[in-house]
Amino acid sequence: MIIIDLTALRCPLVLVKVKLTLKQLNSDQVLRVSLSDTGSRQDVPRFLKKVGYHYREVRNDEQALILDIRK
Repeated sequence: MIIIDLTALRCPLVLVKVKLTLKQLNSDQVLRVSLSDTGSRQDVPRFLKKVGYHYREVRNDEQALILDIRK
């Protein structure tokens, strides 16, 4: 599992970092992403659905949205 904490960053930098990391992801790996920015909480799941990645919410509260992402 690859884990990246992007809670200190704001959109659009968060989405750019997620896209770059996903390009390096093998089909058997899981990417865990932590987000806190309001825009990122909307943009990242929307992007994942659009390009066909599977994701699962691990946590979604006022502090962070944590997603596990698979190809």
